[in-house]
Amino acid sequence: MSIRQKTANGLFWSFTDNLIKQCAQFVVGIILARLLSPHEFGLVGMLSFFIVISQTFIDSGFSGALIRKVDCTPIDYSTVFFFNLGISVVLYLILFLCSGLISNFFKEPQLEKLLQVLGLGLIINAMSTIQQTILTKRIDFKLQAKISFIASFLSGGIGIAMAYYGCGVWSLVGRTLSGFLITSILLWVWNNWKPILAFSKDSFKELFGFGSKMLASRLIDSIYQNIYYLIIGKFFSVEELGFYTRADQFKALPSQEISSVIQSVTYPVMASLQGDSVQFKNAFKKLVKSSMFITFLLMLGMAAVAKPMVLSLLGVRWIKVVDYLQLLCFVAVFYPIHVLNLNVLSIKGRSDLYLKLEVIKKILAIPTIVIGVLISIKAMILGMLITSFVAFFINSFWSGRLIGYNSLQQLKDIIPGFLLAVSINGTVYAIGLLLHFPPTGMLIGEIILGLALAFGICEVIQFSDYVFIKGLIVEKIQKKSSKIS
Repeated sequence: MSIRQKTANGLFWSFTDNLIKQCAQFVVGIILARLLSPHEFGLVGMLSFFIVISQTFIDSGFSGALIRKVDCTPIDYSTVFFFNLGISVVLYLILFLCSGLISNFFKEPQLEKLLQVLGLGLIINAMSTIQQTILTKRIDFKLQAKISFIASFLSGGIGIAMAYYGCGVWSLVGRTLSGFLITSILLWVWNNWKPILAFSKDSFKELFGFGSKMLASRLIDSIYQNIYYLIIGKFFSVEELGFYTRADQFKALPSQEISSVIQSVTYPVMASLQGDSVQFKNAFKKLVKSSMFITFLLMLGMAAVAKPMVLSLLGVRWIKVVDYLQLLCFVAVFYPIHVLNLNVLSIKGRSDLYLKLEVIKKILAIPTIVIGVLISIKAMILGMLITSFVAFFINSFWSGRLIGYNSLQQLKDIIPGFLLAVSINGTVYAIGLLLHFPPTGMLIGEIILGLALAFGICEVIQFSDYVFIKGLIVEKIQKKSSKIS
């Protein structure tokens, strides 16, 4: 199989892997929300900050360093494996000993035991990090997708069964830990790598030299992405955190999938064109316009149908999720263009600038956190929206200088797609306010109306971004048909 074929195959299975995870989390989350209360989701949300930050330290950027290195040796893999395992044990012990302090910080006694048990996931994950790294390095996403499907299905079943039989918040912990454990076991069974009893200081220094920069960037981003759980859990009620958690998980299904696909697909495409500045700029423009048009339609569409979606899927006790979800959808519309502009910096070899911009953007987010503490969660989300918009100008300014495509040019190119998406989804939202049907019927009706308006209007006016995306899909189908015939 050629490099191009391996890449295309890897991208397909990477997309499938992400889709399986997101859909499984979405479906299982809906069922658990029917069985559990916002308070129980809020308790686990309080601990996510500490678990995610610890997991970032465990990897320490070594996975990226191993994937980047061409001639990895068995000693390289074993060195990282034992480092990951050792640091995971140390961090688990720290969390175990600090669990009482964390519990007192949030004034929730249950958190002590929950963190002591949930923290075991750090060690379980550390056992399988190298296995996943090796599969990624081989561009073997097919096996990872297979494992994700099995682990998501089984762990989801375990969590639902525990919730059904009255285990409460422990059903969320059981689902998480069982997912980690099943994934780790399957990776060890189906991947043929085994560590050797070796640890090389030279290998460690070489890999950490590159990985340390990645660790710094990932750590900053992880803190930023999860600090809102910490703030809401401390200064607001557990129930409010539960509502925010569910809204964030709803928003994540389309936004994370789009961003992930854009990251994996566009990076190699743009990297292959970096020697030709004209082609690079033209390809980047097409990617910006088409990806943002899709994002506008999906995220604004979710905002438009938020109320019937929450009521039909979660029930009336989760109604407060609606306001948070609608605001978060507007925050998420910027994610793809952030990814694309940061990809330019990475492809052009400006990882130093990448890190500096991450630091600047996160410092700018501090007022948003203060606003949330002093005013409300909604005010904090509005601050996130403003921060994300400012971040767009920061990212696009520097990437624009490298390729001659500045912030205003990017805005000019994406505004038509935004206005069309606002018109379509604004109509859907307005009709939803006028009609009073049961939530499930309203949800189905609004989705059908939105799709009909989107395809109908785009076909009639032959909207350029739509025509470009349609052309890619038709071309792909024709290639598949020609292979079958």
